[in-house]
Parts: sequence; structure tokens; C-alpha cells
Amino acid sequence: MKKMGDMLLRRDAFSEIVMGNTAIVRAMVEAGTRVVSSYPGSPTPEIALAIQSIPKNDRPFYFEFSTNEKVATELAYGAAVNGHLSTVFFKSVGLNVAADTFVQLSLMNIIGGMVVVLGDDPGANSSQNEQDNRHYAHMSYTPMLEPADPAEVYHFYREAARLSQTQGMPVILRLTTHVCHAKERVTFGAWNPVEPDDTPQFDPSNGPYIPLTTQAIEMKRTSMARLEQVRQRAEETALNRVVDNGNTARGVITMGLPFLSLMDELDGAAAKPDILKLAYVHPLPRKTIVRFLSSHREVKVLEELDDLVENQIKAMAFDLQLPVKIIGKTRSEDWIGEYTPDKVRHVLSATWPDMVQAAATLEAEDPAPHRPPQMCPGCGHRSAFHAIKQALAPTDITVADIGCHTLGFLPPYEMGQLLMCMGASTAMASGLRLFNTSRKVVAFMGDSTFFHAALPGIINAIFNRHPITLILMENGTTAMTGHQDHAASGRNFNEVTDKIPVRQVLEGLGVQHIAEVDTYQQAKLAELLTEMIAIDEFSVVIARHPCMLKFTREQRKNPTYQQKHVTIDQRVCERIHTCIETFGCPTFTRDTEGNVTINTDLCIGDGSCIQTCPTKAIAPAGKKGKGGDA
Repeated sequence: MKKMGDMLLRRDAFSEIVMGNTAIVRAMVEAGTRVVSSYPGSPTPEIALAIQSIPKNDRPFYFEFSTNEKVATELAYGAAVNGHLSTVFFKSVGLNVAADTFVQLSLMNIIGGMVVVLGDDPGANSSQNEQDNRHYAHMSYTPMLEPADPAEVYHFYREAARLSQTQGMPVILRLTTHVCHAKERVTFGAWNPVEPDDTPQFDPSNGPYIPLTTQAIEMKRTSMARLEQVRQRAEETALNRVVDNGNTARGVITMGLPFLSLMDELDGAAAKPDILKLAYVHPLPRKTIVRFLSSHREVKVLEELDDLVENQIKAMAFDLQLPVKIIGKTRSEDWIGEYTPDKVRHVLSATWPDMVQAAATLEAEDPAPHRPPQMCPGCGHRSAFHAIKQALAPTDITVADIGCHTLGFLPPYEMGQLLMCMGASTAMASGLRLFNTSRKVVAFMGDSTFFHAALPGIINAIFNRHPITLILMENGTTAMTGHQDHAASGRNFNEVTDKIPVRQVLEGLGVQHIAEVDTYQQAKLAELLTEMIAIDEFSVVIARHPCMLKFTREQRKNPTYQQKHVTIDQRVCERIHTCIETFGCPTFTRDTEGNVTINTDLCIGDGSCIQTCPTKAIAPAGKKGKGGDA
């Protein structure tokens, strides 16, 4: 059986079917990357999984999950100005967290080179928005490349690394969800490792590295001059592609995933347009684009999300008075969602109806049934929400944060009526408590988020005496994005000495009212919460239970593992349906006659549901319920 770690360190050239998130790691290896940092977030976590498939002692670079994206960026930058090629990667909205540092990077002379890998999320598949991070490239004067498939991910990373090292400036590699997760056969080059020279190379004379008022303007001039040099590289690179279909009447300028979707939809079409596929989306290769515009009567600009490339191309045509019609976005839907093949078909048919016919609808003719997101069987958050809802009044306000527990806003729990971004719940809750004496305010937060971005809001609540209650839902891992470690879980999840206990942090900050309870102890949790919200000061309930998905996966590695489940004694069950309508575990199934049964494929036998049944009809399999044998 092939091992990913062995494949990524092969010395000879080879080809393999890999996803984009794996191809980039091989590119890191071949490029001589020495430092990689990250904070987990979809669609990029598989990059870390590929890295971690290489035994730590065999990795040719240092890798860490940092506390948050800002810290990860600063670590990679520090390594880069010390002479090491570095990479930082995270999801789209992670750049917002890193922005305070990131927007300064192009002002600096980054002697080792630094690649910033962004996992953008058109369609908001796993994000609270679908922001177009190409805006950040423009704002920060940072070059950006955008690959379309795993092979291009590999080649574009190597290009980005070379460019960054040559120009001494950061380079963004913008991946999108489909590009991260797509699979194809990629031909990789040989890897001839050399002993790295890790002599510290930081020298203030390479700077300045302090962008104060007296320096910042000149540093900006240098950054803009470098960007123009990059533009020349963008003109000359073979990574740009022209698909010549011999059509001087119509052309399309595109990039990334929209290019692949376009090629799919043009398969079998009559009079296919010529296509200019861009590799660099900032800065744009003006001369290449102008040549393409000059040789066509109509040009469609096909890009996901915002109209950044469109507006620049229109400006070029206007300045040069080119006799070409440029067609960009025309409907509000053109600014929304991923440019998958069906979306591109609708865009093309609206532009040139004689080229491709519009599908009847964007939806499939026989769509799959809607499957709402839900917490896993046995999830401690479900048990917590079931208890918490009983302790709160209907008028009390609950504030959500980012994590698995965000799903608590769904029925039947309806916990979390506001949501913004990681770590925002405490400060929002504090604002909701101002001039409010009649409604209690409760904030939720996970332990990973606690260290990621929540500490300033918590400190503010303590310092300014905001009388809110924080429920810190501790499951010992960054569960939502794939069970990555964090400060409270310890490196590799189980190194106890590495842990930074959240209670000690809270006590160190001066929190006077702290309670701890396992979420499976529902009655105790409800009781403690009732006590805490009655205190007119900042208080914390640490609601703790291991992530059961992670726990069960680890248990299944044991050869003697046997899956457990619960059963329902139908003689005792009175069909009150608390298990389904209030507790809401997905392992319960209700038929048309109201009978409740257990899906044994889903049930893990954790027993958190047993205490929720008012008639005691639920029992572990093989044990007696209230009415006899289960």
C-alpha cells in the first residue's frame, strides 16, 4: 500500500494522482521550503495532513500550527527575513485575522522568500462569507497567482517561490475550494535534497524593517517598483495560456476554476471562442491582454466573485481606445457563487445564446434530498445544549462563536442568535448586556477559539466588569477542521506537559467565578449555569467533553474494538419524542406511526441520550430498561 509521506519525499521524478492540497506539499519539498506555518481552516487542512504524513524527523522543513493566522504569518515572515524560504497557509477569512501584519509585508525586503497560500471559498462552502481576497493583493501591492487544477498548484507554487526569492517580496498563491480538493495525475520533478545552510542571515541593513512615518513612503515606492518588475515576469511566463480556436470575433479572458468549467461547457459547442487563461491575476500582464483584445471584436471576462479583472481590462481598452466590446458581469448573480460548469453555462448563454444553450435550471433535475448540517452522534455539545436550554429563560440572549458548536443555532437547540467571527462572542455579549437588566446574556466559545482570538474580548469583559456568562465548550481539539492540536490540547493531542489549561489562564486573568463540568452531566450543568447567570459579574462555565468523533476513531484502531449502541424498550416508550424533538441525536429514527428506533450504524453507544428520556426507555444494548430486557 502506498504511503503519502513516502511519495512526497521520492527522489526520482514520478507521476501520481493527488489532490491540489497534496500537490502543493511536494512543491514545497522541491522548492526547498524551510518553514511552514498555518492555522487550520477549510479548504486547506489537507495541506497539513499531507505534511504530517511525513514523519517529523524526515521532514525537510519545520511545520507548526500557530495560535492564529496572524501569528502564523508573523512566524513565517520572521523566518523569511532570516533567510529561509517560508510558507503560511490558511482559509479565506483567516487573512482578515492576519491582515494587520500581512498588508505591511510587501514593504519589506524578504530575503528568504515567502509564499502566502490562501484557501478562498467562493460559494461559502465552509465560511461565513465568500470574500474575494484578490482585493487584498491590490491593497497590499502583493503579486498573486491563481491555479486551476492540482498540476497548476504544483507548478504555480514553484513559480511563486522563485518569484518571491528573486524579488524579495511576498507572493500569494490563491487556491479555491474546488482546486484544493480536485484530483488529477500530476507529473512531479526529481528532488535532490541538499544540506540546508541554516546560518542566521538577518541583517538590519537589508531593511529598513520598521515602517514608521519617515520610512513608509519610500518603502511603498520600492514595493510598487518591485510589482512592476513582477508585471514583466507575468508578461513572459509560459504559465499564461492561449487556446486558439481561430475565432477572431469572440474571445474569453479567464483564470482558475472558471477556465476548467469553461472548457467543460465548450465541449461540443460550435464556433468556440479563443481563450486567454491568466496565471497572474495581480499584477495583470497588460501587453498580453492588449494583444488579445486587439485581435477580437468581443471579449468576455469570466471571473468568480468580484469584477476586479474586468474593470482593469476595461480601463486598458478605454485608455488605448481599442475597438473591442468587453462583456463583464451583467446580473447580480454573476457576483455570487462558484463558477462551476452549470454556472458558467448560464453566464455564457446569457452572453452568447447562439454558442451554448442555457440549462433549464441551475439545480439538478433530480436533486438529492436536503441534508441539514448536524453535530455528530455522541457530541458533547448536543448534551450541553440540551441542558443549557433548560436553564435559560426564553428571553435570554445567546451569542455564538465559530466551531462545531455553531450548529447549536439550529433546531431543536436554538442556542446562539448572533454570530460574527472567531472570538467575537464575548465582546458582542458584553455590548448586548449594556443598558439591559432584564435579559441574561450567555456567550459560547470553543477551546481552540479561546486561544485564537478570544482573549482580548475576555480581558475586556473582566476589566470593564461586563456581567455576562461565558460557556467555554472544551473538547480538547480543533474538531471542526479535522482534529488539529491547539494550546489547550497539547502537541499531538496527548502530551500532557504541553497543555496550557484554560482554567489556569482564566484564573491568571482574574476571573473569580469559574465552574467546570462534563457536558454529559446534564443536570449538574444546568444547575451550575443557573448559579452563574445569577451572579452580577463576569463568569465562566467550562463545559468539557472529548470530541467523540475523534475518540471513536482512536478506539477503532484497537483490534478488539466492538461498536456499542443503545436500544429502546418499546414497551416503556410513550412516544413523547424528547429524544428526537429536544435532544435531537441523528441516530434516532421516527416512523410514520411515531415509533422510535436506533440506527445502529450511527449510534456509538455513548449513552448521553439515556438521561434525556422521561420514561427511561433508552438503555445500553443488552441491559434492562425500566420495563425489562431492552
